[in-house]
Amino acid sequence: MNGIGPINPAPTAEKEVLVNVTSMLKEILDGYELEDTAITMDTKLTVDLELESIDLVTLAGRLESHYGGSVNFAHYIADMDLDEIINLTVGQLVTYVVQCLNAPGDHRR
Repeated sequence: MNGIGPINPAPTAEKEVLVNVTSMLKEILDGYELEDTAITMDTKLTVDLELESIDLVTLAGRLESHYGGSVNFAHYIADMDLDEIINLTVGQLVTYVVQCLNAPGDHRR
């Protein structure tokens, strides 16, 4: 391999979404004592970041404002049981957003 050009463009989209989601989470966490917590793909929203239900509602609104109606976080977690929501990671959220953005019929670009 000569290392020229990207092999798979999906990781770039994932990295971009991770940056955006991390920024949103830091804004939501502003004022909490968790400002220095590193946010990675393995970070759990409720366990590690201690997000509460109102914070998840705020996150849903920010995701929809930024990405449009194709990213419906409330709908995404509606079918989850409590343990799944408690253990939801940033990576799972990022993957969901990327899937929504790449779904057929999303013509925002």
